[in-house]
Amino acid sequence: MKLWVLRHGEAEATAASDAQRRLTAAGREQVLRSAARLLGEPVQAIFASPYVRAQQTAALLHAALDFPQAVVEAPWLTPDSDPLQVIAELERCGHEHVVLVSHQPLVGSLVSLLHQGHRQQPAAMGTASLAELDGEWPLAGLMTLQAIHHP
Repeated sequence: MKLWVLRHGEAEATAASDAQRRLTAAGREQVLRSAARLLGEPVQAIFASPYVRAQQTAALLHAALDFPQAVVEAPWLTPDSDPLQVIAELERCGHEHVVLVSHQPLVGSLVSLLHQGHRQQPAAMGTASLAELDGEWPLAGLMTLQAIHHP
């Protein structure tokens, strides 16, 4: 399995709720720089948190890749979601090349869990950072972290 974990781009500092924060102009530029790293990759599915900034990030990625399938809204990708639930959802999805668009602290914990087998040292994932992992199965400690790209 090839897995890319993308943190949303820079977002507004305030909104009516955290879930409603939108990307800034700088955040949109960050996302497009990260999306360029996925050009030519065999992406089969894009899953994104329902939060506005993650949906906007996924929409920019979708357009940049000219991706034929719709982005899948995934309530299991919110900031405080359990990385173990994300792993279970990945096992169920049936795809081999997946992009997840989400938030801190989830993205740092998930990358650490998949690569190191624990969440004690979360991966450093700034806005629009893109982690690239691969392995036979999306299981704790069994994926190799190829790189974390920062825009």
